[in-house]
This record gives sequence, C-alpha cells and structure tokens, in this order.
Amino acid sequence: MIELFKYALTVFIGFFAIMNPIANIPVFISLVANADRKTKKRINKKATLTAFLIVLAFSLLGKFIFEMFGITIPAFKITGGILVFHVGYEMVQSKKPSVKHMQDVDLDENIAISPLAIPVLAGPGTIVTAMNYVANTAYIHIVIVIAIFGLMCYITYWAFQLGDFIVEKTGNNIITVIGKIMGLILAIIGVDMFVEGVKLAFSLT
Repeated sequence: MIELFKYALTVFIGFFAIMNPIANIPVFISLVANADRKTKKRINKKATLTAFLIVLAFSLLGKFIFEMFGITIPAFKITGGILVFHVGYEMVQSKKPSVKHMQDVDLDENIAISPLAIPVLAGPGTIVTAMNYVANTAYIHIVIVIAIFGLMCYITYWAFQLGDFIVEKTGNNIITVIGKIMGLILAIIGVDMFVEGVKLAFSLT
C-alpha cells in the first residue's frame, strides 16, 4: 500500500510539473480574453475533458502502440527522457516550450481543442510522461495514472476558472517563479527517465 502511495505521489508530481496549471493560466486568459463568462466556462470544460480523453487513450493503448511499432521500453524511456528534459530546460530558461508553440488564433470555441487541449494540456511531453508511467507496469498502476491525470485535469479546470482572481492576487512574477520551479522538477524527471532507460537497455542494476 505504501509503495502504491509513493507511486501515486510520483505520478502526481510529474503531471503537475508538466501540465503546470498555474503557469498556464495566462495562456488561457489571453486566449479567451474576449469571451463572456459562460463561453469561458464552456471552453475550459471542453479543453480539460479533451486533454483527459487523449491521455486516457494513450495510457490504455500504450502497450499496443509499442507492439505495433516495435518500440522497446528502454528506447521509449531514453527518448522520452530527452524530450521531457528539453521541455523542463526551456521552462527554467523562461522560454515558451517549443512543444507548446501557438500561433495567433481567433476567438473560436475550437481553441478548446487546439491549442488548449493540444498541445498546452496534452502535448507530447504530457503524453510521453503518461506512457512512461504505464509502460511495463501492472494494471493497478495504469488505473492510478489515469486517476491522477483526471485529478490534474480537475485542478487545471479550477485554476483556469479562477484564473483572473489568481493572477490578481499573486501577480505574474510569482507565476513565473512557479514555472521555473516546475521546469526544474521536469528536467530532473527527464534525466531520471533517461537513466532508467539506459539501465534497462544495458541490463545495469
């Protein structure tokens, strides 16, 4: 039971770092700036639900995808570790992660799908993180990953819903600092994934 709790806590920290609901508040606010309250709520709900369904699909079909494309667990962990480290490094450097690059979009409720759900909430880094946690694990771990990501989507929904209030009370500087801390944690997770992949590839203990 303790091991499952530790695993759940690790998964939560990983998802929180890469989804970064607090640091993504300005993104959401800027995209829905001209929308009324009901439209903002509708876009928010659609974005978080879509992100959950995307990661759910990859979590459940991860093993099948590996088998279909002949992807090995060590190769996935090494490549995923490099990608996650890169995202974290860019966050620490105060750069907008390239995997979240967005062009200007008109106020359209389709922004809930892109760019909010993809790639802001369920981008490559999030998907890689989810698939890493469910790779070569028991079904109970897959259930935990899905439940934790669902919790993260719920937290993100309320972070976006209360976005204006949070920014007013904390200020952009605090949000920037939080983003840097999350970036550091993400970079560490990426290195850990990479090292784990190398150990598996060369049968190191």
